[in-house]
Amino acid sequence: MEEYKIYVAGEFRTTDTPLPVSNPYNGEVFATTWLAGAAELEEAIKAALAAGEEMAALPVYRRYEILSQISDALKSDRERLARVLAQESGKPMRYALGELDRASQTFRVAAEESKRLPGEYISIDWTPPGAGKEGWVKYFPVGLMAGISPFNFPLNLAVHKIAPAIAAGNPVILKPSRSTPLSTLELARIIDKTSLPRGAVSILPMDREAGNQLVTDPRIKMLSFTGSPAVGWKMKKEAGKKKVLLELGGNAGVIVSDTADIDLAVAKCVIGGYAYSGQVCIHVQRIYVQERIFDEFAEKFSEKVRNLRFGDPLDPETEISVMIDGENAQRVQEWVDESVEQGARILLGGKKKDAYFEPTVLTKTATEMKVCSLEIFGPVVTLERFGDFHMAVDFINDSRYGLQAGVFTNRLDEMNFAFNHIKVGGVIINDVPTFRVDHMPYGGVKDSGYGREGVKYSIHEMMEPRLLVKNIL
Repeated sequence: MEEYKIYVAGEFRTTDTPLPVSNPYNGEVFATTWLAGAAELEEAIKAALAAGEEMAALPVYRRYEILSQISDALKSDRERLARVLAQESGKPMRYALGELDRASQTFRVAAEESKRLPGEYISIDWTPPGAGKEGWVKYFPVGLMAGISPFNFPLNLAVHKIAPAIAAGNPVILKPSRSTPLSTLELARIIDKTSLPRGAVSILPMDREAGNQLVTDPRIKMLSFTGSPAVGWKMKKEAGKKKVLLELGGNAGVIVSDTADIDLAVAKCVIGGYAYSGQVCIHVQRIYVQERIFDEFAEKFSEKVRNLRFGDPLDPETEISVMIDGENAQRVQEWVDESVEQGARILLGGKKKDAYFEPTVLTKTATEMKVCSLEIFGPVVTLERFGDFHMAVDFINDSRYGLQAGVFTNRLDEMNFAFNHIKVGGVIINDVPTFRVDHMPYGGVKDSGYGREGVKYSIHEMMEPRLLVKNIL
């Protein structure tokens, strides 16, 4: 059993509180780390504040070199690191390897974006009082950052906090999920080999009290959180004057028009609906299919879902495995059972065994059912008919969430109408809402979030503009 020391102020150490890490697939404890408490967090905060000026003063070429070094290290050790990720999260290796590749790419993008930090020249003499003056806007690091990342992408979503922070010149303290802390502690070992100032990065699995201090401590100038809406909005209320960036998930919808390539839409929606057992913020949860093609789509979709290969996440042939724990599988079971009691019909699946929940397809659902109205975060997809395309857009918008939506159509007017009228952060044409590359702006409206991630956009969130006006005559 491997031991992972936590990364406090540039040093690896243990605490008095061990944290065993188990494999969700078989329940075996395969590694141990430790929980940080108030004392370790205080040390991390003081070290980060002491490193702040040096971080802000790092020349761009050094930021680029450091970020590139981390990217290369992740890429060179991807197979081993993917196995660690798969074991702690229950994520099939095909997706764990993809997450390693994305994490490496996110650091590479951050390295490139560190070369083009924002700035602006302003002509001041648009009005008579500005004659003889010019203005410059320069962006400065906001200061100490706190990042809180979830279990479902334990490495890459943490990287979306750490890499932009380094590129912007901010020290950062990251709290990973207690279910999946090992990938980020592996990352800490890589970061420790760079020339970053000591204390500029700390990675601390924490107890609840210390974790809450990341939200409330006024010395921390920005909080970046990825997780549930209930927790995220509560944090925003408690965060005081600090900047807050929230990525909070949703119940993403897909429209399949009668002009769409049905086979393409089916193949994409199966991946979008069931990759990592649906435990993805932009998981395909609601599919609306034009009534003329509904029966064909439903038959082909159900057949592909039926043939998904269940197994050990470490088996490269596995397509779907367990959820993160039995409690979440039980919650999904209760929501599905409740929907059936309210009139929904199960086309496929619908049962759990331990932490495994069968890939499930529901129809005859209603907007108010939890399987439609809330974020199910499990391998459940609802399939419903629509007549008019505008009606389908209304169905997508009838939600408290608005992260991303997918639209399969080959009509330009439908593409344009969808983009102009679907109330989400991103509309993906002829692909699923689960599509994301790490340099695009990513975030939502309504209960789905506040601000935007995506490396360049995160960097902008993590900096503050300052104006210089000076005489030129």
